[in-house]
Amino acid sequence: MLCSIYKSAKKAQTYLFINQRDDFSAVPEALMKMFGKPELVTLVNLATKEKLGFAELDKVKAALTEQGYYLQLTPPEEDLLKTHLKTIKQTQQKTGEK
Repeated sequence: MLCSIYKSAKKAQTYLFINQRDDFSAVPEALMKMFGKPELVTLVNLATKEKLGFAELDKVKAALTEQGYYLQLTPPEEDLLKTHLKTIKQTQQKTGEK
């Protein structure tokens, strides 16, 4: 299964997988407006892949078969302050501090 992968000009680390190069007919118009001008990144043969970077291979294949595209969104950034405060709270609970 060959697919084309495009990156978004508007949204960092957002990628669109489609079945055929430059054929965006299956992608909803609203999504294309949000995505911006697609920039080709690569062509990939999914049949020869065991895994993909941030996307689950089975979900990508299923989406391409069922709807003709797969949208990979930016993974959420870790909130380091929230993580730090949680660690402090857990440490305080263990030691009995307030």
